[in-house]
Amino acid sequence: MPSTTKPSSLADLSGSIILVGAGKMGGAMLQGWLGLGFDPGKAIVFEPQPSGEIAALAARGIVLNPPAGAVRDAAAMVIAVKPQVAAEVVPAYAGLAGPGTVAVSIMAGQTLATLSGLLPPGAAIVRAMPNTPAAIGRGITVAVANAQVSAAQRTLAHRLLAAIGAVEWVADEALMDAVTAVSGSGPAYVFLLAEAMAAAGVAAGLPAELAARLARETVAGSGELLHRSELDPAILRQNVTSPGGTTAAALEVLMSPQGLAALMQEAVAAATRRSRELAG
Repeated sequence: MPSTTKPSSLADLSGSIILVGAGKMGGAMLQGWLGLGFDPGKAIVFEPQPSGEIAALAARGIVLNPPAGAVRDAAAMVIAVKPQVAAEVVPAYAGLAGPGTVAVSIMAGQTLATLSGLLPPGAAIVRAMPNTPAAIGRGITVAVANAQVSAAQRTLAHRLLAAIGAVEWVADEALMDAVTAVSGSGPAYVFLLAEAMAAAGVAAGLPAELAARLARETVAGSGELLHRSELDPAILRQNVTSPGGTTAAALEVLMSPQGLAALMQEAVAAATRRSRELAG
């Protein structure tokens, strides 16, 4: 199963890695790199408001907020700032990217064309969309590269992104809006499902605390079963469903023409449209 493949060690990576922005997602990536054996002394982090965790990593050897002139010939520069400050922040660090540096952006909605206007001419750029389970190393990231990215740079970007979970690549950047709608925003849909299940349990008479625990553990356990199983989700669903039973009664509602599938399709379409609007 591809989803269970462990990321490779990063102990052999040569060259330094610049991380611009060490918030939740950037910090998760940094922790992932170090956990895979990347030399802390080669991790150069620019973060004006470092968290306690990031400050503690400085004691382990990461280079935190060095003078810009001290940075030379990084193998990669990962840009993990909020997209609304990209136009201000990215040009301030663009000069740190040398001719052989691959820039990896995880900023939502920032296209390759936009990024190329913020970075040095001819820059090798990878645009990536991770999701929040990256915080526990169980995210999934979809990436697209511009024409300047070499095979070796793509491999490097893949290895860095794989530190926080599975990685998929697309050749058509236009797909990134749908990717954002499905996997980027997707964790919120799953959390909403847990909320809705808990509320429905309360409506059916369960104590609120018990309903919340049942919903949380059911969603989490089912997700782990799906992660470990080679079976299609439809088969897993059918395996739980006895003809004429309680699950079948519930699925008759959820799978009606106005049910969950129709709502999810409408929701993903709405998120896709909004992603296109934000990208300009």
